[in-house]
Amino acid sequence: MHLFVLLGYALLAKTSAADYVLEDNYAPESFFSGFSFFTGADPTHGYVTYVDQGTAQSQGLVNTNNGQVHMGVDSTNVASGSGRLSVRITSNKSYNHGLFILDAGHMPGGICGTWPAFWMVGPDWPNQGEIDILEGVNDNANNAVTLHTSDGCSIREDGTFTGTLGTTNCYVNAPGQSPNVGCAIESQDTRSYGSGFNSIGGGVMATEWTSSAISVWFFPRGTIPADITNGAPEPRNWGQPVARFQGACDIDSHFKNQQIVFDTTFCGDWAGSVWGTSAHCSSLASNCQDYVQNNPRAFADAYWTINSLKTYRATGASIATSQNAITGEVKGKNNTLPLLSAPLAKGGGLPEREPAHRLELI
Repeated sequence: MHLFVLLGYALLAKTSAADYVLEDNYAPESFFSGFSFFTGADPTHGYVTYVDQGTAQSQGLVNTNNGQVHMGVDSTNVASGSGRLSVRITSNKSYNHGLFILDAGHMPGGICGTWPAFWMVGPDWPNQGEIDILEGVNDNANNAVTLHTSDGCSIREDGTFTGTLGTTNCYVNAPGQSPNVGCAIESQDTRSYGSGFNSIGGGVMATEWTSSAISVWFFPRGTIPADITNGAPEPRNWGQPVARFQGACDIDSHFKNQQIVFDTTFCGDWAGSVWGTSAHCSSLASNCQDYVQNNPRAFADAYWTINSLKTYRATGASIATSQNAITGEVKGKNNTLPLLSAPLAKGGGLPEREPAHRLELI
């Protein structure tokens, strides 16, 4: 009898174990020690000057006050030179698989001229892939989740996600798609990006990367699962994600050594090229650069507020159990306004890095 009781307790402990365990906690008080500041020319040809940490701090662009991470842009001066002052940071650590959970209270999006992103990228782009988790341009209202890869990776509409599938070929030079577009899934929730996101105090973006799929969930403020809040996330219990990328793609061969990136650029290959397609933005100035250069106060709200950023590693059971959410009834899809254009790769045209033990030019 005692043997059965012990076996029962052991089985209960096994089945109730968390899917993931904490790997890294980028806590606000030490947040920037885990990142490097990129100061090179913007690979996406934006009207921006990325500054180092010292300059960012002295200019008031970054701080960790009140238990939060703040990353903003210059909203005081008329811009000159290569463009408006901003920051782009890259994690010193790289990852292969895992669960990445960002709790953000505010983001820079929804402002004409801006192109902010929270994303991941491998050092050998595009061969090691790019995962754009939270991204958009100008006055977009919906988040675009996008992958960018080398040849041989495409995804399918299979009823396992709630977003709207745009392009299906993740290859940056895919035939029939514009260069650097990749494969994109758009959120149908206008709270997922920009002013809608900020009006509710943001929320949580959770990205699960396994050998079989890359999945992204968005939980608006007030709907964040208790297992995330309690530090024991279990994606198998979250229902369908906004985006799930799987299909004719060997995930492990196309995504490796991913580093975490935050940036806010202006204009450039995407925001600048679609300036004229927004009636609101194009009414403000004849072109994106002119507006960004001469209207500093327009960017007072172009900042990130990060409450927490944590990465988790799988316990072993999580890869199988989290796939339970794949099956089930397909949720009804809403009719949402499409993106003004397909998202473009952030990693496109990355400058070559000098040999070094710290990955700084990503």
